[in-house]
Amino acid sequence: MNTSVIPPSLLNALIWLLPLMLVLTLLQTRLFKGWFGEQLVRSLAHFQLDRQVYRRLHDVTLITPDGTTQIDHVFVSPFGIFVLETKNMSGWIFGGEKQAQWTQQIYKKRFQFQNPAHQNYKHLKALQAVLGIGPEYVHSVIVFVGPSTFKTRMPANVIRGRGWVRYIKSFQQTAFSEAQVTAMLDTLQAGRLAPTLATRREHVQRLKQRNDPSASRQCPRCGSALVVRTFKSGPRVGQQFWGCSTFPKCRTMQPIAPNN
Repeated sequence: MNTSVIPPSLLNALIWLLPLMLVLTLLQTRLFKGWFGEQLVRSLAHFQLDRQVYRRLHDVTLITPDGTTQIDHVFVSPFGIFVLETKNMSGWIFGGEKQAQWTQQIYKKRFQFQNPAHQNYKHLKALQAVLGIGPEYVHSVIVFVGPSTFKTRMPANVIRGRGWVRYIKSFQQTAFSEAQVTAMLDTLQAGRLAPTLATRREHVQRLKQRNDPSASRQCPRCGSALVVRTFKSGPRVGQQFWGCSTFPKCRTMQPIAPNN
């Protein structure tokens, strides 16, 4: 008897098991979780927000002075522009409005992640620059869609589940005419990069380069080289940042920490 031959029943089981294992592995990746969270927000918006009032764009990548920034969802309405950052996370979430890093706890394990409000701030500034409007018209909304629980008091714009729809609808003061809403939507459509996989890959590469201390960078203000510097005092003492090589003539500063 040749014991090296795999029985047909076992071979059939392996044929089904291997693809299943690959799918289960994919479902656990950060990329898939992020994509799935964004699809949940899209679906809820489709059923609970009037498309004629809240005009929407998803997966918006804009060019910025230091590369690109990618925005999950933008809703342009007569009541303002709402910029949604989606987080598909589980466990306990700890964080404060002014804290640079928040904490996710799953059982006894803790993980640090960037304050999503800080992450969304760059999205707001990019939209303001493209549209030429003031900050009072652009509203940040942070949406946690996974089975997570807030363990610290969160700002009103940091919301779990479906509450973000109610939050957006709470803005009732008219800020833009219908013509202005249409014009801003057209401007964003024209200014965004194509929402393709290639765009996402390029954005990720730019993020890596932006935070690589060995990469060369130019100052967006004066065009001189940016160099890695270290805070000598203050609450961020010891932390590194990108600073203009012509300091103090030019005081441009950019963070090294990842930022979308």
